[in-house]
Amino acid sequence: MSYSHALPWTLDSLDLSRIDVARVRHDEDLFFLLCSSSFVESGSDLYTQNLIDHFAGDQELQTWLRQHWEHEELQHGRALTAYVRQVWPEFDWERGFKAFWNEYGAVCTAEQLESCRGLELAARCVVETGTASLYRALHELTDEPVLKQLTNHIKSDEVRHYKHFYQHYRLYREREGFGRYKVFRAILRRVNEIKGEDSSIALRHVFNQCYPQHQGNETEFRRISDRAQGLLRRHIPAAMTVKMLLKPLDLPTPLQNALEKPLARITGKLFLH
Repeated sequence: MSYSHALPWTLDSLDLSRIDVARVRHDEDLFFLLCSSSFVESGSDLYTQNLIDHFAGDQELQTWLRQHWEHEELQHGRALTAYVRQVWPEFDWERGFKAFWNEYGAVCTAEQLESCRGLELAARCVVETGTASLYRALHELTDEPVLKQLTNHIKSDEVRHYKHFYQHYRLYREREGFGRYKVFRAILRRVNEIKGEDSSIALRHVFNQCYPQHQGNETEFRRISDRAQGLLRRHIPAAMTVKMLLKPLDLPTPLQNALEKPLARITGKLFLH
């Protein structure tokens, strides 16, 4: 069965020939952010299978993961890859992705998931918060029309995915009866994992492919990655990020309101080094 009809948008709806290459080609920071994102999204099938196995017996969630979430995430990867290849054709994407996959595939395991299913769904909300914020930031920082269209599509998908995971999280919270402290710990763990692994591994393999002469040079890698993440941090949608991140905690309204502003001020540090 083809799921193309179920997709909210398709790669065919993007006219890559309309890309204003001159607006983006010179921007190395943007290249690093888009290419590293294309690596992570293109590896979504492995993560999906881990989740499908983790939720054995929950046919409704498994069906959604297999028939919708996986297809949409992989489409993000295809679209970002097509964009990168159109603007930076000299970059050997396949070689860079293969090196990334060899490392990422070894750390993206079922052992990373929360043993409690409901807490894993809270952790999924963290991941979707991070990706929605990433693509909203990319949407804001570029003025290239095709990239604005693409990042808006992906951001909308990620927000919708968040809502779906959150609905299932609420069902499991009632069923499993875990408290707010355990949810907080699960959220914190996943935030730290995002900062420490996915994006960092992807950025490193883009760097290694672009600067083979500097491979293993931590100072030079940190200079490049910090600059790219600094650009992203300046455009992170602080209010949206914090609201999405706090929602699984189901805090009393006065406490939620009191936390939002101070957390918004440090929102870039929540997901970036």
